[in-house]
Amino acid sequence: MMGTYLQRLAVAADGGSEDRLALEAARLRDIMRRAMPAEGCGPGIPAAPARGPTRAVTPNVVMPDASTKSGYKVEATGWRGFKAARAIDIFDDLERRELARAQKEKREPALPFSREQVDIARRYRDLVEMHTAGGMKCASIETRTDGVGGGSGEFIDAYLWVGLQIKNLQQRIGSGAAMVVRRVRPSKRGKPTASVILDRQLVDAVCLHGKSFRDVLKAHGWSDDGKNTAALLAALTASLSRMANRGRKLP
Repeated sequence: MMGTYLQRLAVAADGGSEDRLALEAARLRDIMRRAMPAEGCGPGIPAAPARGPTRAVTPNVVMPDASTKSGYKVEATGWRGFKAARAIDIFDDLERRELARAQKEKREPALPFSREQVDIARRYRDLVEMHTAGGMKCASIETRTDGVGGGSGEFIDAYLWVGLQIKNLQQRIGSGAAMVVRRVRPSKRGKPTASVILDRQLVDAVCLHGKSFRDVLKAHGWSDDGKNTAALLAALTASLSRMANRGRKLP
């Protein structure tokens, strides 16, 4: 046995080996600390440095339910009561930053989004991910020689139901614009090629792809000053409120 990485490092290092060993050990401990699943997650979830920091969440599944109008329902689940690990997203990051600022300034935190807005943003993301993964399974079913498989009919029905939910949410977002070129002075836009940022583009960039407001502004040629960032925040807040509108139920 050649020993662990740290042992080999200690043997190979010459002058000042103890200092280098201590620094490397601290670095590895920090990596493993961030790689561990959040407290409350199932024991089968491994440490994964590439995954990044996580939070414990209750997973949801789509299940048949004859008592509902659609015939399906979203139900919380979890193996033996354990939670799943979810990678920390932009909403977690924005909340963490505001809590840190509030603590530093000794004031009450003013979170940028309500819990309902965050929940609908994450639900939209989860539905799109589920639908994208389901599309690959549908393609697999269609390529089978017999054209059918065990339970394939139920799966396709559930796949179509998820697609309807996504379409419903996207209709609630609407076709409005978060940033309109003609409403902002050229000196405040940024590049001469600054383009309109649609509400749907903003929602997808932040909710589906984890982009920051700065990323969205830069991608469309806008300067990332405070006013432009505030405009995007207001537009995203309004879009999420429309998506979460309880008066317009999902199918």
